[in-house]
Parts: sequence; structure tokens; C-alpha cells
Amino acid sequence: MDKLVAAGKKVAGLNPSWWQTVIRVKDPKKSLPFYTKNFGMTLIDTFDFPHMKFSVYTLATLPPGEAYALTPGTAEAHLYKWNHTGTSIEMVYNYGTEADDSKYHPGNAEGDGFGHIAFNVADVYAACAELETNGVTFKKKPDEGRMKGLAFAYDPDGYWIEIVRRGEECDWPGYNLSQTMLRIKDPSVTIPFYTDVLGMKLLSQSDHGVGTDWGFSLYFLGYDEGGKTVKQRFNPVLELTHNHGTEKDADFKYFTGNAPPERVGYSHLGVLVDDVYKASEAFQEAGIEFYKKPEEGKMPGVAMIRDPDGYKIEVVKRGGEARLHDLAAAGAKVYGIDSLL
Repeated sequence: MDKLVAAGKKVAGLNPSWWQTVIRVKDPKKSLPFYTKNFGMTLIDTFDFPHMKFSVYTLATLPPGEAYALTPGTAEAHLYKWNHTGTSIEMVYNYGTEADDSKYHPGNAEGDGFGHIAFNVADVYAACAELETNGVTFKKKPDEGRMKGLAFAYDPDGYWIEIVRRGEECDWPGYNLSQTMLRIKDPSVTIPFYTDVLGMKLLSQSDHGVGTDWGFSLYFLGYDEGGKTVKQRFNPVLELTHNHGTEKDADFKYFTGNAPPERVGYSHLGVLVDDVYKASEAFQEAGIEFYKKPEEGKMPGVAMIRDPDGYKIEVVKRGGEARLHDLAAAGAKVYGIDSLL
């Protein structure tokens, strides 16, 4: 634990922030308008990697009153993305999937770790009525089940989207991206990883069915937003769900969304820091495992670390000017780079 705390102190000096949640999508022509038209998200950037046959699309809930005038896919938009102070959804599209019979696994089957993303809204009932009018289908409507007042909608790939009522004191309109939910095996191991190493705050915890065979606990984490509660925040929280008893099973583990061919859908979280190499040194000193170190692979300057449950966390340098050159050198299409750098 001392090693984690020591690493966290070094990482804290590099201004970590939760940058993105990454999911795979089959057809961006369906997924992009679904999120922009129904949930008010803005497409802030795109990246094409023709040599590796995939593209990425970045969507964000912009703060109230902020207009977005940049063109996704330009160098200016790339820099905005790498300096974004909020949390975005990045969609990964692998060329050709829209035309084949494949489909991504949305989570929530037995043993799955990824649960859902969520949006907050002022009136869940009115929002869901409008979504239904727009053709959105539901796992659960707000007047169904034991938990009244919240809903779960399906996106075009079958991912669950929770729709939750925000705090009454919040006065911004429309939706805001409010959470990503992952299931964890042992909170005594996972919570310190996110708080001590990555610098998140444990904002709240709730325990349900303690002593029963269905008991579970919910942990809500996030970077500080002026002391605001979970429902007062504009930026999302990471919801970690612990089903009681999994920590006692030495062989138990969750599928993390990256187990081909049948369990691929959710991909990873992303974190921005001021210096990926210094952050990676701190991670290594703490004994944290890497899927990829920044000097390795086809994507220089990017690290991919492993959390205690095996979920991937991408670590990327904030700012991005040098990163544009790295990506261009790696074969990505970076439009307008010469005008900026």
C-alpha cells in the first residue's frame, strides 16, 4: 500500500484527469446520430487509421453555453480533445463491421465486468417519453421494476444507458454524461488503486443486502469538482459495483470487454497526464502491470496499464502537440498539422 501511495503522490503532480470511456461500435452512421440527437452530445473529433483499418470518434457533453466551432478530424480539433477538461466517449469503428453479421458484446451477461454508461437529466419520465417517441428502445422504463424513477435504454449496439435524475439544484438543460459502471471483485484492492494511485476521490458508498446471498455495494469515484455530490456534478463518476462474496473466490474474475471473439465490446478508460513517461515510472515503481509501456508498440507515447480487475486504462499526455507528429508518423491521417506545428 505504501508503494501505491508513493506512486500516487508522483502521479498527482502530473495533474491526472479522467479523459474518456472507450467502446467499440459496429456502425458509426447509426451510433453517432443516436448519441448526438438523443442525448445532446457533440462530436468533437475523429481520427482515421487506414493502415490499421479503424477510426475513432470522440463525443462529449459540452458545458452549458459552450459552442463548438471546430471541425472534427482537424489538427485544431485534435488539440481540443487532448486538452479537454471533461470526460468523453470514444467510439472505435473497425472497418467493414457495418456490413458483416458480427455484433459487439454489450456486457451484463454472467461474468461480465462492464455494466453501462449513464446520463443525468432533470426529468427522467419526460426524457424517456421523448426518447421512446424517437424510436429508442428500453431495457427498463422509469415506471417499471422495483427501482422507480430511473431507466435503462439500449443504444444501437445494445449497450445499456442508464437515465438518472440529477440534483434539483442543477439548472443546466438537457443531458450530461454522468457515469461509467464497472463490476469489481474486491473493493479493498480496487478502490485504493483508483484513489491512491490515480487520485480519484471516493465520493459516496452504499451497501445493499448485507448478509444476504444477493448483497452488493456501490462505490462512486471521481476527480474533485468543488466538493459537489454525485448528482450535483456535471462531469461523470466511475461507479464500481461489488457483488458480495466475489472477493473470497480465488478463481473468480470478470470479463473486461476485451476477450475475443464472444466478449468484445467495452474497451477501456483513458486518463490524461502532463507526462506519460514520468507517470509510467511511478506505476512501475508501485508494481502496477502494463499492457503497453509508452516506448512500446505502434502508438508511441501512450501507456496502457492494468487495474486490479484487469481493466485497461490508457494513459495519454495532455496537450498533444508532439503527439500529432507521433500519430502522423505512425500512419494516422492528421489534417492541417503543418499549419499548427
